[in-house]
Amino acid sequence: MSLPNLFVSPLRCVFAALAVTVALAAHAQTGDTDFIAARDAFQTGDAARLDRVAPRLKGHLLEVYVAYWQLRLGLDDAGPERVRAFLTRADGMPLADRLRSEWLKSLGKRAQWDLFAEEYPKRVGDDVEMTCYALQWKRSKDGDSTLHDARAFWFSGQEQPDACQPLFAAMLARGSLTSADVWARVRLAHEAGNFRLAVRLIGELPAAERPDPRDLQRVDRGAAAALAKGDFRFASRAGRELALYALDRVARNDPAVAHEAWLRVRSQMPEPDRVYGNLIVAFNAGRSLSPFANQWYREADGAAQNELQRAWRVRAALRALAWKDVASAIEAMPEAQAQEPAWRYWKARALAHEGRDNDATRLYGSLATEHHFYGFLAAEAIGAAVMPVSEPIEVDSAAIAAFGERDAVKRVLALSAFDLRPEAIREWAYVVRGLDDDGLLLAAEYARRVGLYDRSINTAERTQRRHDFSLRYPTPFRESIAEAARDNGIDPALAFGLVRQESRFVAGIVSSAGATGLMQLMPATARWVAQQTGRVDYRALSLDEPELNAQLGTYYLRHVLDRLDGMPVLATAAYNAGPGRAQAWRAATELEGAIFAETIPFNETRDYVKKVLANAMFYQAQLGLPYVSLKQRLGVVEPRGMAAAASLPAPDRSEPR
Repeated sequence: MSLPNLFVSPLRCVFAALAVTVALAAHAQTGDTDFIAARDAFQTGDAARLDRVAPRLKGHLLEVYVAYWQLRLGLDDAGPERVRAFLTRADGMPLADRLRSEWLKSLGKRAQWDLFAEEYPKRVGDDVEMTCYALQWKRSKDGDSTLHDARAFWFSGQEQPDACQPLFAAMLARGSLTSADVWARVRLAHEAGNFRLAVRLIGELPAAERPDPRDLQRVDRGAAAALAKGDFRFASRAGRELALYALDRVARNDPAVAHEAWLRVRSQMPEPDRVYGNLIVAFNAGRSLSPFANQWYREADGAAQNELQRAWRVRAALRALAWKDVASAIEAMPEAQAQEPAWRYWKARALAHEGRDNDATRLYGSLATEHHFYGFLAAEAIGAAVMPVSEPIEVDSAAIAAFGERDAVKRVLALSAFDLRPEAIREWAYVVRGLDDDGLLLAAEYARRVGLYDRSINTAERTQRRHDFSLRYPTPFRESIAEAARDNGIDPALAFGLVRQESRFVAGIVSSAGATGLMQLMPATARWVAQQTGRVDYRALSLDEPELNAQLGTYYLRHVLDRLDGMPVLATAAYNAGPGRAQAWRAATELEGAIFAETIPFNETRDYVKKVLANAMFYQAQLGLPYVSLKQRLGVVEPRGMAAAASLPAPDRSEPR
């Protein structure tokens, strides 16, 4: 199929690299050394040093940040006049909204409700902590009638902020949170893997309704042994809930062992508890890719399921190729969840398997115009064109220059130069909020020209009707990445797609786990590759050099490709989560690559694989490469054991089980 060529000149990247240097140099100011000292003082909590440096930064472009840092370090003791003076000065900036939120929480923590009441209406956005402080304030003037509004926050499997705890304590004391409510949250906690929270919540029950402490300790010391023994007090709710708590702990690590033990005791449970226990086993079996998961999910019919459990109901059916179960599981979803692209696509596939081709085609058609993984698959299913055409704006040099002269934009550049990335991102979000498509594309083009590729990509992705895919899928460092891909036999579209997902082309970015540079190499992986390639001069500090990073990253990608059947779907999973995991996620029989991707157990890796492969589809057009369908890229994954992943250093950036 012939596709539009969205080619961008390699010179564009050279100009971008020069532009960022020039742009940042233009905003360099006397006092930058002092600003770095102020930044470091704030980050280490050294208020005295910050106060000594601050006077030397009067008139600096980022002086307002120094004032914010000073206030932030002493916010609990700051007088309202000083705080309000700063809020007036920073009005319209993200710092003002941020400080107001932090001040409100400080006031709430200290129960200064008069000041809280004056500032609360001016806030921008709420979170759970803020809402709970607001409910405390309302309770201080209206009494316990406001407690009902805090009830929704109780039903969470996560720890809630300290601001909510007095409200929960009051509801428990008044009886507006019942023992049934406590047990409901205990279930939510252990379903989320928060076993300490579950145990703490059990302590909120009346003494007569709690499990025997010795029984609880026995389960915590050895849940598998306790479940196998089956010695629970099934006549009481406490005993039954303790059995379900033990079941969840065991099923999380070994669903098969949990299922075997559960079969011996579940007959002693009332029907609702028995079905809930079946769901616990099935859900954990699904996430563990057990071949029995779909069968066990059938035993959980009738159990109330949360969003995650419903998603894994579909995935378990996909792994079993049980298309009727796929269809019925999606039909059972709430409308909002069923309308997510993944479930629309898999419903269309299920309809096609049932011979309902017209219904399937309608669903495919609705997806085929969307710019994501499932949009490509749906378009290919009906033989439609799969590559959108760009509608770039005409670049007005005067408009670009005027955009760059805005104080907020200058602050973005300066903050980026000082490696204050979160602050720069917040400033940029305020710059582009409310812009129409043309305004967003102008901002994205400016960001590209000054080398803020992540801001450019994210801004271009926000357009609603007019899109420029050369901005969404740019090719900075084009020669370095393309040469590294050629040297290591990697599809350049895949290499660019992976870099876009890993770093958004921010060459010096370092993750919290220590992954560095364009291809987010972990130090151990980079050292291993350097040894394999004979780079005796390798230093970890040089990983922010695009050429070196691309060479090491593409070598590693080639290595995992060679050990995983040359399949991009396996290799990208391995690049994110490690080769051993990618190998373990194979099925016992052949599995369509799209199903493999959909059933990756880690949320981060599943999303990563889909995005990298969809990126590659855009980049093959951007680079003028021959068309390869997404279905072909996904291929068919051979059974587990047909190939073995080598034991080698791998990035361990994926989420824990």
